[in-house]
Amino acid sequence: MPRFSVVVPAYRVQGYLRECLDSVLTQSFRDIEVIAVDDCSPDGSGLILDEYASRDPRVQVLHLPRNSGLGRARNTGVQHATGDYLLFLDSDDSYLPGALAAIDRRLTACGDPDLLVFDHERAHWWGERRPSVFGEQLAAPGTRTYTVAERPELLTLFHVAWNKAYRRSFYQREGFAFAPGLYEDAPLTNQAMVCARSIGCLPRVCVSYRQRYQGAITGSPGRRHFGIFRQYASLFAFLDARADLEAHRPLLFERMVSHYLFCLRRGERVRPADRRAYFRLAARDYRERLPPGFRPPCGAARDFRLLARNSYALFAARERARRAAGRARRAALRLRGALRALGCRAYYALQRRLPLDPGLAVYTAYWHRGVACNPAAVHAKARELAPRLKGVWIVRTDAAGAVPPGTDHVPPGSLRYWRLLARATYFVNNVNFPDHLVKRPGQRHVMTHHGTPLKSMGLDQRPYPAAARRTDFPLLLRRADRWDVSVTSNPHSAEVWDRAFPCSYEDLQAGYPRNDRLATATGAECAAVRARLGVPEGRTVLLYAPTMRDYREGFVPRLDLERLCAGLGDGYAVLVRTHYFYGPDAALCDLHERGLLRDVSRHPSVEDLCLAADALVTDYSSLMFDYAVLDRPLVIHAPDWETYRDSRGVYFDLLSGRPGETPGATARTAEELIEVFRSGAWRGPEATRLRAAFRARFCPYDDGRAAERVVRRVLLGEDPSALPPPAPGRPASAPAAVDSRQPTS
Repeated sequence: MPRFSVVVPAYRVQGYLRECLDSVLTQSFRDIEVIAVDDCSPDGSGLILDEYASRDPRVQVLHLPRNSGLGRARNTGVQHATGDYLLFLDSDDSYLPGALAAIDRRLTACGDPDLLVFDHERAHWWGERRPSVFGEQLAAPGTRTYTVAERPELLTLFHVAWNKAYRRSFYQREGFAFAPGLYEDAPLTNQAMVCARSIGCLPRVCVSYRQRYQGAITGSPGRRHFGIFRQYASLFAFLDARADLEAHRPLLFERMVSHYLFCLRRGERVRPADRRAYFRLAARDYRERLPPGFRPPCGAARDFRLLARNSYALFAARERARRAAGRARRAALRLRGALRALGCRAYYALQRRLPLDPGLAVYTAYWHRGVACNPAAVHAKARELAPRLKGVWIVRTDAAGAVPPGTDHVPPGSLRYWRLLARATYFVNNVNFPDHLVKRPGQRHVMTHHGTPLKSMGLDQRPYPAAARRTDFPLLLRRADRWDVSVTSNPHSAEVWDRAFPCSYEDLQAGYPRNDRLATATGAECAAVRARLGVPEGRTVLLYAPTMRDYREGFVPRLDLERLCAGLGDGYAVLVRTHYFYGPDAALCDLHERGLLRDVSRHPSVEDLCLAADALVTDYSSLMFDYAVLDRPLVIHAPDWETYRDSRGVYFDLLSGRPGETPGATARTAEELIEVFRSGAWRGPEATRLRAAFRARFCPYDDGRAAERVVRRVLLGEDPSALPPPAPGRPASAPAAVDSRQPTS
């Protein structure tokens, strides 16, 4: 008997079905059966299901002789299920990696409850992914279980079938079944919630809920949405037959009315021409099912009262007033913002009439995200070599708490911010300053960049829509026209910048200031960093740092990290750092909390993480070029190389195996990556040879004096011929735990 029976009904989903099935069958948790129901689909869905069943014995396909609808197709699947728990997955949705393992663990931790509710995300057709609003609510119970009587707010969780695991014996004992028609999830999920003797919660995002461009039933307005009244009629008929559930009637009544109102307000469901008739039926149900002594919820009492009186005219008038008030609020906010912007521009113009301050330098990095990267290294060296200069950082308000003590900083948009832009002489940034900055004569701009380019940059992005879709190239060149100095990390970068940003700046062949620390680190410093991170002694530390994808929104893990950690064993410690464009990831947080890895995405210093790691695992991140300074193993995990290469464009073939292009061992799958480490190939002779060539090509200037060269040339105005010439860097000391430069036998 499998742990899970996953019921997947299919109708007109041939374009999404493979992704759905793959998301189930490639889960690290294998103790499952998939009951796939072909609801007499007229497209190729049935053939796809048969194909999967032919190669995976866990898939059972049922072909219905006629189209029966989603609810009946699910009922058919349930009849053939044998698992301990039932899960329902719509065939255009998918599970995220590790979802089933997380569900199994939480079920076990909760003592195998009747019902487990887990989180989801919305995956919009344009690529954006948004977490649900239920994360905190699902996190609150921990591993404790409750009934609806104990925690009535459980009924406010998203009432769909696919965000729950149902103990099959409980499901069968209660005689649950989906009713035909639209909104079929509402009665069954509410029945299950009030009948369950134990309900657990899992805050991890397990399901990616696809928001289709068209074809979704809930996004197609029409009279079909009147089916919601039949569904709630079946729910209250169930309740009428169960005297033991009478105490839940007020809660279910409130959920019914709230659901009616939710649909009524959405034009993609109830058309304006149908709203009066819909309101009349909702008012009828209100009167007929009103529990004695019911009190409407706070915040919605007026809507409930209008429904009770069947006052559609007043409801419609209130809706018009509410929408008008919303428009007025938005207009007022826009006006307030415009007035403030006008005042700031006037103040900025006035300040630009005043003399420049020759002792004032402005620093910022990563669009004001904090004190970091090359500008931070330049600022630190300027304090040492040019103490007369005052350095001020531009830092967003939400990042100000992480600014090092004693560092002067200012939030963007403040009056002091505009004064600094107008009066400072030096500007140091690793990205472009905002377009509203007007460069005055005598001001000096230093572009330090923040990575060696593997992917196409600047004008080279033009042939690649995924990279160029949001880029105004004439504006990009106007920004680059403000540069006085471009800090070059290696000859490859100099060639790329010259073509990608063809402007009249000075190319300063200095190396990357942020890498000075890597080039001069000692073994004792590396050991101290590991101790601060809490890495157990004797572990081999791997830093996994994937980059962003232009062709999709949000962090989507391309590596099954749970499988990787399990395959490597206890001898390894895995640090994971996601790209700074992405916010927290629930699945990654779950793995961190379980102690399988450490999520270091918000760690303030990537240099610390590099010093702590015995090896870097990345896909296409420019961090590989910095890490090469340390002369430690580099492993490339490139599961989507062709897609990345074709959508963004690259300057060389990272997987070619040629010296100077491939930095070490490579893998395309999690299994291959595990084998790279098990076999010792990650630090073997071939990997060492490739790493040496890669390091020679991309790290020729990283000798620990890059920041000094920038400060002396730009801030002190020294002649280029007087600067200390870049010298070949020495390999940085390996961490104390493992000498990663020694290949295995």
